[in-house]
Amino acid sequence: MIEQGQKLTQGLLTQLTPEGMVHHQVTDLFAGKKVLLFAVPGAFTPTCSESHLPGYVVLADKFKAKGVDLIACVSVNDAFVMKAWGEAHNASELMMLADGDASFTKSLGLSMDTASFGGVRSKRYAMIIEDGVVTQLNVEAPKEFAVSKADVMLEAL
Repeated sequence: MIEQGQKLTQGLLTQLTPEGMVHHQVTDLFAGKKVLLFAVPGAFTPTCSESHLPGYVVLADKFKAKGVDLIACVSVNDAFVMKAWGEAHNASELMMLADGDASFTKSLGLSMDTASFGGVRSKRYAMIIEDGVVTQLNVEAPKEFAVSKADVMLEAL
């Protein structure tokens, strides 16, 4: 699993924008920026939709006031789902990124197999990345939601 102090692995994440499908190389997208990246097991799932994503939407201005250049949400879903989920939660200040084949999530060592429930998904986590280096990493224990909450990450800044 990736650790604090390590450079972020390369990976391709997808975003559906008004201009169409955009494929982002993570190392390029996050280069020279302070990024808050959080991951959820699945869009439109209860904890993710009721608590995790909304916390970041509500606190987006406070994160930016603390020097965060980009707030990004990633999930092992497709870009169409991530766009719809972001729109449903007024997440216009966040970048909604899809890791459709879980390759980025796997490269971080943060994948989990939920078997017939949904297959390979991301563990729930949040990290702060500064110029490609992970400076804070909070990974949730299974079925927990405590350390990757928006208010916890705001305090970490």
